[in-house]
Amino acid sequence: MSNSLSHEIRSFNRFELKYILTLSQAEVLRTALSAYLRPDEHGSAAGSYQLASLYFDSPDHRCYWEKVDGLKYRRKLRIRLYGSATVLDDDAPVMVEIKQRLDHVTQKRRAALPYREALRLCLERQLPDHAPADTALVEEALVFIALYDLVPASIVRYQRLALIGTDYDIGLRITFDTNLTYQLAPLDLHDDPSGASLLPANLAVMEIKVNERIPYWLTELVAQHNLRLERLSKYCCSIEAGGQP
Repeated sequence: MSNSLSHEIRSFNRFELKYILTLSQAEVLRTALSAYLRPDEHGSAAGSYQLASLYFDSPDHRCYWEKVDGLKYRRKLRIRLYGSATVLDDDAPVMVEIKQRLDHVTQKRRAALPYREALRLCLERQLPDHAPADTALVEEALVFIALYDLVPASIVRYQRLALIGTDYDIGLRITFDTNLTYQLAPLDLHDDPSGASLLPANLAVMEIKVNERIPYWLTELVAQHNLRLERLSKYCCSIEAGGQP
């Protein structure tokens, strides 16, 4: 996969449903879904690519507790690397993302920045060089960082296989995440990965992401396989796995 960050869309409003599956269950579902969905063109031919996310939180883990306590409105900030690069240079493209929950709707806003500028924004708390279209996101991030005194909190890495809807199911996206690892130190994306397993190796996380409503055929498929909805946050799992807060 090219690390060109051709995920052009800067904002999303959608519903997200998460499930924990065994790898064998995930393979059965992936095969069934191939009749309705197509691989994400930003990955390999099968729609696979790697992800690494550096999450930020306050020193007292306020973002973590907002999720655990189920606040209807909550936000989190992360720098996300799409691709397989383990060593980043200053010009490598990354995404700075604010992901927030408003009742049952997930909203995500993001800006593509060179890694150097992402660090200037999130660590040095300075206005980075950015595209005019990203001004609102950059300014919101600066205020969020100052308000919560955000600092690096964890890194989560995993392999993702992404399937997207055809013209009949525009906006539908289903992902399977495997080989999840986390680390609480060091907290630099440009360092070599040194994480521990976040979930047992035989498990995968499946996420259904949809703009409005789940198609009937997908509701039937979920029921047929007796899938159970999970309130899962990879960031919260990483904090708990590391013995914090």
